Amino acid sequence: MTTVALAVTDGMLHFELALACEVFGTDMSAVTDRWYRFSLCGPGPVRIDRFRMEPDHGLDRLPHADTVIVPGWADVDREPPAELVEAVRAAADAGARVASLCTGAFVLAAAGLLDGRRATTHWAHAQELAERHPRVTVDPDVLYVDDGSVLTSAGKAAAMDLCLHLVRLDHGASIANTIARRLVVPPHRDGGQAQFVTTPVPAPANHPLAELFPWALRRLDRPLTVEDLARQARMSSRNLGRHFRAVTGTTPLQWLLVQRIRHAQELLETTDDTVDSIAQSTGMGTATTLRRHFNRTVGVPPDAYRRTFRSGPHPQS
Repeated sequence: MTTVALAVTDGMLHFELALACEVFGTDMSAVTDRWYRFSLCGPGPVRIDRFRMEPDHGLDRLPHADTVIVPGWADVDREPPAELVEAVRAAADAGARVASLCTGAFVLAAAGLLDGRRATTHWAHAQELAERHPRVTVDPDVLYVDDGSVLTSAGKAAAMDLCLHLVRLDHGASIANTIARRLVVPPHRDGGQAQFVTTPVPAPANHPLAELFPWALRRLDRPLTVEDLARQARMSSRNLGRHFRAVTGTTPLQWLLVQRIRHAQELLETTDDTVDSIAQSTGMGTATTLRRHFNRTVGVPPDAYRRTFRSGPHPQS
């Protein structure tokens, strides 16, 4: 079981803090029997906006966690507390995976964890982060950056995307999708999507593609073209592309590819289907095509992914 510690101190943003608590600190025993051990770590009673919180442990507990999450830092015009910076640095030195949500990146940067790395933060503060920490390559145009042991996210909804990404890394796509459904948020948005999304978390029937998405998801086993999608949405292909970019931050075909890969992940986790069969079920055609796109998107071949997220014997594929 992985331990997750949320580093809290006066002046954190309450939305990102509460979001991390909701994802990692909620009882998920009905979903999985190997959920995280979660704790709040701070220097003592802390004030978050108008609320007062009593941490479970001191900041000296951070180096004992497997994952340390730093919520948004409210006052980016001043340096974060030295004791917080030192504790986060000590956790990284001890081998913890460290993730920041929104302007929590300023804490990671102050700790030197982002030097020589690509990172992101809320677009409104990206220039300030880059100017204050010139050794950091700040990318203001993505939702989150996964640089292995150090991860950073943009603001608000993008912080949720990063939290679900962590769950997906640790527990697989099926569990992450279950958590997303319980929170009524999209199960996956790629970190490389643009921050400027008109409707980051579109509500049902609240955008022109609301009926198209479920229609397409029910037909992932079929070859679908942009023209097919445009016809179903009753709009031109050009207009469809414009709406897709506004709602999802990507193109129709790229969105389809991501959905096929995510469906393949779930099938690899929950069935004994061969890779050839899963390629057919996800509309990828052949195992060769699936392996190529899966490896490029997920970072490992389908067979290795299945071994990671399933136990017991599996069929040869």
